[in-house]
Amino acid sequence: MKQWNETQPIFIQIRTRIGALILNKTAKEDEALPSVRQIATDLSVNPLTVTKAYQSLVELGVVEKRRGLGMFVAQGAREILLKHEREKFLTEEWPRIVIQIKALDLDLKELLKEGA
Repeated sequence: MKQWNETQPIFIQIRTRIGALILNKTAKEDEALPSVRQIATDLSVNPLTVTKAYQSLVELGVVEKRRGLGMFVAQGAREILLKHEREKFLTEEWPRIVIQIKALDLDLKELLKEGA
């Protein structure tokens, strides 16, 4: 089992894992997601932590709660999540990356060539 990153709350890390299932198309629209109990057991975490992760995805409009049935991937979830993650990356992570690129005097064209 993958260890938890101590710099980030566990519910955020669980939300990221569930989001990755949606982004990678492992979980498709209208498909049921694993239950809170199942995830809590698999990851050895408190069910409330999993509930908090799911709730944040419900608020984002990526997951919908169906009473008595569980959590399901919402219609358009991948597009919503892509938009959200792109905005988050461009506003939170990219500025730090640009500073690091400049500080290390790296050539962006070379970096892109190496990454391809």
